[in-house]
Amino acid sequence: MARKSLIQREKKRQVLEQKYHSIRQSLEREISEVSSLDDKWEIHRKLQSSPRNSTPTRLHRRCFLTGRSRANYRDFGLSGHVLREMTHACLLPGMKKSSW
Repeated sequence: MARKSLIQREKKRQVLEQKYHSIRQSLEREISEVSSLDDKWEIHRKLQSSPRNSTPTRLHRRCFLTGRSRANYRDFGLSGHVLREMTHACLLPGMKKSSW
């Protein structure tokens, strides 16, 4: 189980990313449209003045049961060991335990 502070920090990042999403998109669009280098630098400074946690690259996928940030499967939203336990307990339809 992940620490609750890490889960809350991740939720805060998601809120910030949603809040600044349209602002960041418009500034990035302006950078691509402007041809003057000085104008590009000015717009880039505006982008840098936004909070660091507002960028989508700082977001992590977390297991929705345990909050674990590593070994996540996108299709299920679960971490690897939870996925394995649920598969062994036949809680995921269509999943089989592989053996060779």
